[in-house]
Amino acid sequence: MDRKSFLKTSLAGAAAFAAASTGLLSCASDKKKTCSVPLNLSFQEGIAPGENLSQKLDFMEELGIVGFEPGGGNLASRVDEIRQALSGRNIKVSAICAGFKGFILSEDPATKALFDTTMREIVRAAGELGSTGVIMVPAFNWQNPCMPHNIHTRDYLCNELHQLGEFALSCGTAVILEPLNRNEAFYMRLVSDAAAICRDSNSKGVRCMGDFWHMQEETSDYAAFMSAGKEYLRHVHIASRGRRIMPGEDGEKDCYIDGFRALKELEYEHFISFECGCEGDRAQAVKTAVDLLRSQWEQA
Repeated sequence: MDRKSFLKTSLAGAAAFAAASTGLLSCASDKKKTCSVPLNLSFQEGIAPGENLSQKLDFMEELGIVGFEPGGGNLASRVDEIRQALSGRNIKVSAICAGFKGFILSEDPATKALFDTTMREIVRAAGELGSTGVIMVPAFNWQNPCMPHNIHTRDYLCNELHQLGEFALSCGTAVILEPLNRNEAFYMRLVSDAAAICRDSNSKGVRCMGDFWHMQEETSDYAAFMSAGKEYLRHVHIASRGRRIMPGEDGEKDCYIDGFRALKELEYEHFISFECGCEGDRAQAVKTAVDLLRSQWEQA
C-alpha cells in the first residue's frame, strides 16, 4: 500500500469510528434522559381504601402516590376541604374528572347553557386547587339532541373550546379533551383526533389525554401518545385492559410498556391516574397494581 492509499484508509476509519462513538454517546444520553423521567401516579377518589378522604390520602402517601383526581361535582364547595386535606402532604391535585351538567354539542339551548355555567364553575375551582385541568367529553352516544358529526360541528366545537380554553387559562388551568371508544362516544375516538382539535382550537388552555382502556381503538399505544406530543398531552388514565379493573387483574393483557416508552421519550411530566374498578381485596389489589406499573415503567 502506498502512502496516499494508507492515509485515505486511515482517515475513513477514523471518521467511521468518530461517528460510531458519537452515536453510542447519543444513545447513552437518551437512555439516561428517559430513565430520569419520574412516574407520577395519581388516584381518583374511589381508588384507595379508607372511610374518609384523610384515610385515603394516608394510604396513598404510604404507597408514594403523588396525585389526587377528584370528581368535578360540587367541586367549588370542596375547595377548602381538599386544600386542608392535602396540606403538608406530598400529593397534588392532578386533573378534575368532569362533573359538569349538559354538554357542549347539545342542540338544546338550555342544555348548552347549563354546560357553559357548570363547566366554568368547575374550571374556576380547578384553578384554585392548582389542577392540571378539567376532563371533558364533547358528547356521549346517549346525549341528545346532539349536533351532527360533520365538519361544521367540528368548526363549532373548536370555536367554543377556544373561548373555554382562554377562560381556563385565566384561571390558571386548562380543559382536557378525553377520546372514548366507539361504544361510549361517536365523537373523537383517537388521541390524534383530540390533539388535532386542541391545535385547531388555538388556545393553550385546551389540551388532551389518553386512557389506556379507551385506547383499544388505537393501533399502537406508542403512536397514540406520540401523536399528541408533549405540547398537547396533559393527562393519562389507566385501568386493566380487559375488564377495566385494577391494572394486573387481567393478567398478561395488562401490558403498558409500549405506551410508557412513548411517555418517557416525550419526557411526560404530568400524571397517570387510576380510573378503574376492583375485583379482589382493594388494599392488596391497589398495591399490586402500583408495583406492576413501576416495574413496567422501568422496563420501558
